[in-house]
Amino acid sequence: MIDCYTWTTDNGYKPRMMLEETGLAHKIIPVNIRQKEQMSAEFMKISPGHKIPAIVDHDGPRGATIMLCESGAILKYLAEKSGKLYPSDPVARAKVDQWLFYGSATFTTLAQQFGHWVVRNPEKVPPAQKHYDAVLRDMLGTLDRHLASNEYFGGDYSIADLTMYSDVHLHGVKDIGLQDYPSLKRWHDSIEARPATQRAWGPFPV
Repeated sequence: MIDCYTWTTDNGYKPRMMLEETGLAHKIIPVNIRQKEQMSAEFMKISPGHKIPAIVDHDGPRGATIMLCESGAILKYLAEKSGKLYPSDPVARAKVDQWLFYGSATFTTLAQQFGHWVVRNPEKVPPAQKHYDAVLRDMLGTLDRHLASNEYFGGDYSIADLTMYSDVHLHGVKDIGLQDYPSLKRWHDSIEARPATQRAWGPFPV
C-alpha cells in the first residue's frame, strides 16, 4: 500500500494521475495546505521541505519503507516500481527525462508564479502580471511546437506527459485558453479523456 499525501494543486494531482494509471494500491491522505497542515512536524518527517505531494511506500525495494517528496521524483519512482509509463530503452528514457525535468523544474515552477501573481494575489502588481503572463504564453508555445510533430512529449504516453498536464489544464485551459495552441489542445484533450485522468481529477477525499 502506498500512502499519498496531497492536495488539490498542480503538483498534487500528478501522483494521483500516476497511481490511477499504474493501478498500484494506494490511499489518498489530504494535506490541507490552506490550513498549514504541511507544516506539522509529523508531515515534515516525510517531506522535509513541507511541500506536497509526498508518498510513503510500505513495500519499497527489498521490503524497505520509502518516504519520498518532490513530484518528479515520485513520478519516476512509481514508474520504475510499476514498470509503466517509463521506457526501458536508454535513448527513449533520456528524452522522457528531459521533458520530465522541464515540466518539474521549469514549467510547473513558472506556472505557479503565474498562478500567484495573475490569478490569486489580491494585490495587483502589473509588472509581475505582465511578466508571468508572457512567460506562461511562451512556455505554452514551446509545448505546442514540440507536439506539432510528436503525439506525446517523450515518444509514447509517459511520466513526461503527466508532469505537464495539470498546469496546462489549470492555467492553460482555464486562464489563457488553448485556441492559439492547437497541438497542445489536441494533446490536453486526449489526456483529459483517459479514464485514469477522470478518476484522479474526481472528487477529493475529505
